[in-house]
Amino acid sequence: MGYYSLGRGMMYGFDWTYLLLIAAFILSMIVQVSMQNTFSKYSRIGTRSGMTGAQVAQMILESEGLFNVTVQPVAGSLTDHYDPRTKTVNLSQTVYGANSLAAQSVAAHECGHAIQDARDYAPLRWRTALVPAANFGSRFSWILFLIGLFMASGVLIKIGILLFSIALLFQLVTLPVEFNASSRALAKLEASGWMQADELAGSKKVLGAAAMTYVAAACTSLMYLLRMLSLGGRRR
Repeated sequence: MGYYSLGRGMMYGFDWTYLLLIAAFILSMIVQVSMQNTFSKYSRIGTRSGMTGAQVAQMILESEGLFNVTVQPVAGSLTDHYDPRTKTVNLSQTVYGANSLAAQSVAAHECGHAIQDARDYAPLRWRTALVPAANFGSRFSWILFLIGLFMASGVLIKIGILLFSIALLFQLVTLPVEFNASSRALAKLEASGWMQADELAGSKKVLGAAAMTYVAAACTSLMYLLRMLSLGGRRR
């Protein structure tokens, strides 16, 4: 006869939470490959305006009156980001000097974050405030959790789960921040007249693929949290 326990979530010793890990891995791989393929495709398509990512970013910032924000290059690929502490739009090597559809889209997106900062967009404030706790949680949650499992310490298990939950909260707050930045970017690109309808459609695909990486990251973390809760519950 087979044995199955809902409390333990085991069947003949099989841990069902491994399915969560497999699902998380597959989801991450699919989204990452899709993002890289989409960015690569539209990086080879030039725009009619011929402007580089840096030029687009500078013009968007100036149109918003954000003369205190600077645009600068950073090393790497897909390392683009806005730093609210230094008021800088940092564009990667594949965006800063490139005049592709992908470059303009990414540059506009990062300017969307600068506009959020200038307009005191609440979710961006929340995300910035969560950064220290989220960094700490992502680094030490699993360490404390695994030590708790090894030592059969319910306190350490709960602390590990709490810290990981904070990291997940950061990812969830990131979602509206990223979607809103893309929305602002597309609005600026459309209003400026730099892109035609077909180019805007491509820009939406680039920003949509990028946004899905954040969705996938949040879903993956949620699956890991469910695994932690399951393992922690069995130990207790």
